[in-house]
Amino acid sequence: MDQRARPYRSVLYIPGSKDRALEKARGLPVDAIIFDLEDAVAPDEKENARAILADALSQGGYGSRMRIVRINGLDTQWGEADAKAAAAMDCDAVLLPKVESTAQLDALAALVGDKPIWAMMETPRGMLNAAEIAAHPQLTGFVMGTNDLAKELQTRFRADRLPMMAGLGLCLLAAKAEGIVIVDGVYNAFKDADGLKAECDQGRDMGFDGKTLIHPAQVDVANAAFAPSEAEIDLAKRQIAAFEECEASGQGVAVVDGKIVENLHVVTAREILAKADAIAALEG
Repeated sequence: MDQRARPYRSVLYIPGSKDRALEKARGLPVDAIIFDLEDAVAPDEKENARAILADALSQGGYGSRMRIVRINGLDTQWGEADAKAAAAMDCDAVLLPKVESTAQLDALAALVGDKPIWAMMETPRGMLNAAEIAAHPQLTGFVMGTNDLAKELQTRFRADRLPMMAGLGLCLLAAKAEGIVIVDGVYNAFKDADGLKAECDQGRDMGFDGKTLIHPAQVDVANAAFAPSEAEIDLAKRQIAAFEECEASGQGVAVVDGKIVENLHVVTAREILAKADAIAALEG
């Protein structure tokens, strides 16, 4: 699958220590799973969680879902062992929390070999260094840690997330400049479907590839918000057809719905159709 087209609409956190949750995740319609060895695992369960998660991943059953293992920070007593264990797991990437410099990524790379790395972006220093972090040769994705970011910024909650816009924007710019995946932070009120939809729509409009989720009840909302709509798919097809017709005839300028269609619009249109096809393939 084309990595640019690969869907990351819904990225669900699953505790690496919970057998039942690991089993249930095999049947959930999510695009990616973050198997968590950090916040979701109590200190006295850390070592056991590694073994439980390694066994679950070795059993398979997660289909085409992206499998990401979030380890503890390398500055903790569990981080190095987590990294070495994750390197041997049947996963697609290792996620490092609270990344603030490329030195942290270099240290992780030394432990996980050529396994792709993702970075949690959740501190002011991380935001300020986002461009350098995104350019690391082994990094393939950003995950926004908005709860930690709000704590560090000492913000008040606002539905429009205005206090975090500078940080979110810096990370988006860095991710898009380097062509890596970037998924938005979690929405804590997992029973508030309307609030979740509003935040998903905001994130999609900003350019995020998807949303991290804390509960299976949030999956359908995120999947709908970050998928191309029927209207977008229809418009994309008509833009491509109009542009190709003008190119073939060598006459005039392509116009759809009263708007000029240029090559850049066709590129976007093709990306929309590729994303729709990739989603259909996952759900098929």
